[in-house]
Amino acid sequence: MTAKKHTLRVTILNEEYAIRSDTPPEHARAVAQYLDQAIRKVMSSGAVVESNRAVVLAALQMTAELFEAKAALKSTNESVATLSEFVRPLLPPSKRQSGQAAT
Repeated sequence: MTAKKHTLRVTILNEEYAIRSDTPPEHARAVAQYLDQAIRKVMSSGAVVESNRAVVLAALQMTAELFEAKAALKSTNESVATLSEFVRPLLPPSKRQSGQAAT
C-alpha cells in the first residue's frame, strides 16, 4: 500500500509552487519554509544578488548540513554498537542476542 499523496501550495522567494508529497502537509510546508529562509539568508549577506545563485548556495549549505548529520548519526550508531558489545556479556544468557539493531 502506498502512502496517500498530499497536494499543497508553498511559497519560496515570493513564488508559489504546487507540491505533491507523500509526507504530511505540515512537514512539506516546514521543508519549503526552511529552504526559503536559507535562500533569503544567503541573499541578505549581500554577496549574492541573483536568486538562482542564492538557491545553489543555499542548497550547498543544506547539503553540508545533511552530510554533517549523517556523519553524526554514523558515529552515534557506532558508539551504540560498541556499548552493546560491552554490555551484552553482562546480561543474563537468555538476553544475550547478538546481531545489529535496525537502522
